[in-house]
Amino acid sequence: MGNDKKQGYALNTRALVTGGAGFIGSHLCDRLIAEKHDVICLDNFFTGQKRNVAHLVGNPYFELVRHDVTFPYYVEVDRIYNLACPASPPHYQHDPVQTTKTSVHGAINMLGLAKRTRARILQASTSEVYGDPSVHPQVEAYWGNVNPIGLRSCYDEGKRCAETLFFDYYRQNNVEIKVVRIFNTYGPRMHPNDGRVVSNFIMQALRGEDITIYGDGLQTRSFCYVDDLVDAMIAMMNTPADVTGPVNIGNPGEFTMLELAEKVVSLVGGKSGIRYEPLPSDDPKQRKPDISLAKKTFGWEPKVDLESGLKRTIEYFREFV
Repeated sequence: MGNDKKQGYALNTRALVTGGAGFIGSHLCDRLIAEKHDVICLDNFFTGQKRNVAHLVGNPYFELVRHDVTFPYYVEVDRIYNLACPASPPHYQHDPVQTTKTSVHGAINMLGLAKRTRARILQASTSEVYGDPSVHPQVEAYWGNVNPIGLRSCYDEGKRCAETLFFDYYRQNNVEIKVVRIFNTYGPRMHPNDGRVVSNFIMQALRGEDITIYGDGLQTRSFCYVDDLVDAMIAMMNTPADVTGPVNIGNPGEFTMLELAEKVVSLVGGKSGIRYEPLPSDDPKQRKPDISLAKKTFGWEPKVDLESGLKRTIEYFREFV
């Protein structure tokens, strides 16, 4: 298999995607297979869904394996994309101990595999490592403002610990690492009941229900369409070996929850009103990436605007109503 590690670019590699049947992972599998890479899709189906990758089953480049990354997995690969972890608050708070184990034990197992096979490994980290930020927009040098004992801590601190492990394996064992911090991502194959704001708003609007806003609705988020994210992950994986990250990946367009609700209702065409509920614990007030480093490092910036991405996502969700 062609694999020029010094330049970073890899052709026809054997790639392992953990969490590969999830929302983002399935789109990544699609792209890697379209580029003629062999793909092993690893998932325990806690939040991933077989329907997301059913169209790939039978493809000679694709292999689907049910496995939990908290247990070791042995295979020969060139590239590892470590995406395994529930990413929405209702899912990761359902079993917080397992969520932390997935981030931490999963990172240890995949880094061990990368060390043994000399594979390059990418960690799908998160903007949640910044917590409720006191720096806006968030830059990679910011260390964050995270509650270590709150309801969201299993995810936030699990991802922070995973980043620590990645850099320690890099320094101690010379493992080739790539770390990306993913900001809110949306698109087709999101779970309709995952509890995240885009899927919540779309499903409520499609059902003709009122849109649930937590707090005053003035908290902001930035929304990146999944195709743009996959572009960035592959570009980051193909950077030279000395480029480790962390690198922010997201769309710097910033919207309040009220603005998002109005846009969704307008695109769906319903008459949903707004219903206000108390703000959840440790919910960040602002979230916006500074993507200067991604632009400089591998020339990436998002191409899909929010309205175009929402239209595609709404069409996907119509089949669930």
